[in-house]
Amino acid sequence: MKAAVLYKSGSVPVYGEIEAPVSNGLNQQLLHVKAAAIKNLDKARVSGKHYASYKDFPCVVGVDGVGLLEDGRRVYAQGMTGMLAEYALISQQITPIPHNLDYVTAAALPNAVLGSAMPLLIRGKLEKRQNILFNGATGVTGQVAVQIAKYYGANEIIVTGRNERILNELRTFGATHTINLKEGEEAVKGKLKAIHDQYPIDIVIDYLWGQPITWVLDTLKGGSIHHLSHTTKIVTAGDMAGKEIALTSAILRSSAIEILGSGFGSLSAEELIVFNKVILPEMFLLASNDKLKIQTAAYPLEEIAEVWNKDLPSGTRLVITI
Repeated sequence: MKAAVLYKSGSVPVYGEIEAPVSNGLNQQLLHVKAAAIKNLDKARVSGKHYASYKDFPCVVGVDGVGLLEDGRRVYAQGMTGMLAEYALISQQITPIPHNLDYVTAAALPNAVLGSAMPLLIRGKLEKRQNILFNGATGVTGQVAVQIAKYYGANEIIVTGRNERILNELRTFGATHTINLKEGEEAVKGKLKAIHDQYPIDIVIDYLWGQPITWVLDTLKGGSIHHLSHTTKIVTAGDMAGKEIALTSAILRSSAIEILGSGFGSLSAEELIVFNKVILPEMFLLASNDKLKIQTAAYPLEEIAEVWNKDLPSGTRLVITI
């Protein structure tokens, strides 16, 4: 079969021929793959720097994708074998795809939904009319997150980022306040404080960590022993601006801040079932009705080597069609 084949750790996958997988007929089923998104996880595994990097070569790359089962059902699934191929083995854990949702969008959505809905709904436990801050919202996941927050009834939706064009676009998705991080510490903290004073922030979904989250922490901390802080959950879902910060005890002692993380390690097996069986199907349905949008750039499998490291417009997900 044709596939994106990796011959050496740290190299680029190339279009080639490799033996097709065969189902054992027990806990496996064969998927005729139609599309698969290229995500940071895919690139990290190929680079050889991820704990789950590929060890046996040659191999097919790709973590997840969408396609057709032998009975004709359209599904999304995680791969037991590499998904950037004509065929892949998957488990019985599948998510149906609406008949009117295109494969490219269906392939692009799951990772973005995992990084947005799970921090917001499962870890942050969003309730209607709450005020949400998305710190670093101009990426693919952040754009989806704003739309999900709006759909689930958030009140004020504050977004930060460094791309002015996408910040403006986020207003069409439901953002009510935009802050450009390029303005610098004092300006950003001043704007955040003015918003927080008027619309106390209930949940922060942070995709940046590093310096930007310290500005948020400084803004949310209490001012005096007579000041009653508003309870705010900070859910970290990424570290694009830095992996470490200096967090003083005083910030936590002077505020009602709760800091949580969101990732595979923080989610239970039951919560991941909810993702596959409840949340993701609902997001697929929204997308099929043109109520949830994600920016994509699609290329055929034959061009995998050329587009693997291609510079795409900010906030765009690369998808390979097969």
